[in-house]
Amino acid sequence: MSAVSTYNIRVFGDPVLRQRAREVDDVDGRLVRLAEDMIETMYAAPGVGLAATQVGVERRLFVYDVGEGAQTVVNPAISEARGEWDFEEGCLSVPGLHWNIVRPKEVHLTGFDLEGNEISIEADEYLSRVFQHEMDHLDGILLLERLQPEERKEAMKILRSRVLGEVGPVPEEAPADARRPSRRAGTATREPSL
Repeated sequence: MSAVSTYNIRVFGDPVLRQRAREVDDVDGRLVRLAEDMIETMYAAPGVGLAATQVGVERRLFVYDVGEGAQTVVNPAISEARGEWDFEEGCLSVPGLHWNIVRPKEVHLTGFDLEGNEISIEADEYLSRVFQHEMDHLDGILLLERLQPEERKEAMKILRSRVLGEVGPVPEEAPADARRPSRRAGTATREPSL
């Protein structure tokens, strides 16, 4: 039995995260393998969603699992959005940082599965947020762009410090209270990131 290959998740600063992904033309064996590897990468992170651009593949595809098994959406599109929902959100490409972000509460997502069948999903709250977050990635938008100006300024300061090696993520072995969320610093360890 061969080991499942996984990808490295691209993080803030990688130019691929700012690129709009191209449509998938053909659902073939290579695309299925990509989705399988992305699912393994998402679980290993751990995360609940992962867009192809986050692993350096500029195609319109994302995987997710909100507790009902892994799913793949090819060429996704959001056709409707309603309401408003404020929820703490993190990102595998901006590790260790979380912020409250307001997004539409409900969305209607369409696309295709890995067998080429059309899918249509009415999603609300958490699932809606996962879809919107992954769609942002496919459009080259990072969660940082959803922040209020002061939050974004503070986030950029933290991220620049990391790039310069001045501040790293809190080690996993740190006591739980050392990893406790701080709204001002935007750090948290609650839900898996998107």
